[in-house]
Amino acid sequence: MTLRRWASVLALGLSLAGCTKHNASRVSVLPPPETSTTLGPGDVFAVAVLGEKDLPLEYRVQPDGTVDFPYVKRVKVSGLEPQEVVDLLRKRLVEERIYSDPQLSLLIKQYNSKKVNVLGQVAKPGTLSWSDGMRLVEAISQAGGFTAIADRDNVVLMRTDRVGRVVTVSLSVDEITEGREPNPMLQAGDTVRVDQRAF
Repeated sequence: MTLRRWASVLALGLSLAGCTKHNASRVSVLPPPETSTTLGPGDVFAVAVLGEKDLPLEYRVQPDGTVDFPYVKRVKVSGLEPQEVVDLLRKRLVEERIYSDPQLSLLIKQYNSKKVNVLGQVAKPGTLSWSDGMRLVEAISQAGGFTAIADRDNVVLMRTDRVGRVVTVSLSVDEITEGREPNPMLQAGDTVRVDQRAF
């Protein structure tokens, strides 16, 4: 085999290998996000009691997992779903004979106990408070967006599935923003890594 022919075969092989790698990185094997809306320390929520205008509206879950709620004092809410907190507060208000049939509503303001990590070539790398419905592009935006040397075409998303396995995929944010790929929803605990592009 001549040197020229050998070089052509090598170039073709590298080209095919590159295509295979590129296609594999675009295959989404990411497990669907598991939505966890239980409350934890640092979370902030608002509670409204129908007919009561003088009660505090916002409450922050303390490090021991409790909140101080008027009339019923300290209540442990860590690990509970929002509706379970409503049911618990309602029960306690009835038990304390404050109301006979209170109507409560609860709105989550911040899930500070649940985090998403955005690392690498973004303006403000670090942790973000996860929110229900948060997606990849929005998380990068909250982290200040890409730096000038970010590899927008190979953003790494790492997720731990329900059996403890870490799954990693590479996604193109340019293709997402252009509508050619879906913008994946994030779950609490996800890590997004933006590497430096090759020059």
